[in-house]
Amino acid sequence: MATLISCGPGFFAKTLGLLSSRSLARCTCVCPAVRGVSFSTSSGGPPKRPLTGYLRYAVQQRPAVAKQYPDVRIVEITKKIAQEWRLLSPEQKKPYQEAALAAREVYKEEMTKFKEQLSPAQAAALKEEKRQKVARRRAIRKKRELTMLGKPKRPRSAFNIFMSEHFQEATGESMQSKMKNLFEDWSKLRISQKQVYMQLAEDDKIRYKNEMKSWEEHMVEVGREDLIRNRKKKTKPKKSVKAKGNKTNTKVVSESKGTETPASSPGTGKSASRAKKAEE
Repeated sequence: MATLISCGPGFFAKTLGLLSSRSLARCTCVCPAVRGVSFSTSSGGPPKRPLTGYLRYAVQQRPAVAKQYPDVRIVEITKKIAQEWRLLSPEQKKPYQEAALAAREVYKEEMTKFKEQLSPAQAAALKEEKRQKVARRRAIRKKRELTMLGKPKRPRSAFNIFMSEHFQEATGESMQSKMKNLFEDWSKLRISQKQVYMQLAEDDKIRYKNEMKSWEEHMVEVGREDLIRNRKKKTKPKKSVKAKGNKTNTKVVSESKGTETPASSPGTGKSASRAKKAEE
């Protein structure tokens, strides 16, 4: 449970916003199919993942807390619910956790029956979807860890700096429309007008380089060399490449003059014959 709570209020706020009291028994998110593969079977699709003990408590308490704090944002409501959950005793948490375990067993049985109905292509697609989910979770955990360790933010581009300065005054109802209009405005700017933002972007690159250098030095001090970029690898000695034709340096003694001439390789027969005629 501590792991779930440590995920942050934003995650639970987004989750609770999609849940209703009718979805208490199961989670509403459905395992999405890999592109081009349908998971429709006689059972009507994959079973829904059950709620955890904390999410069951959160769904139950959310209406009361929202009514008690009508002017508070959903993120703050989620924080209050998470705080209440942490203060509950093990006996108070037990009903929610037992219900979650029972739902988990039902989910496993339904998932087993569902997988038995899948074709080989559907089973492979389901496995790939699970692999992608695990990879996304690992990436999120990695990013959260780097943020907690104080990794510097990446440098911004010239357009990103321009967009941040003019986003509030940009026209458009949605974020996408505002960004589209800002991109059009950026495209209409002259080179001289863009030069200011390009210089700011170059300065930000220098800032990022200096901060990363200090941060990586600190990571080495605390024993986190695994986070260092471009770690030096042992260079293997390069194998010597043999010359084509296997040229040799053996010498041939001329019978007539007693002089030594280097023997030619198989690929230079013409030059050898010319030298022989010259000796004769």
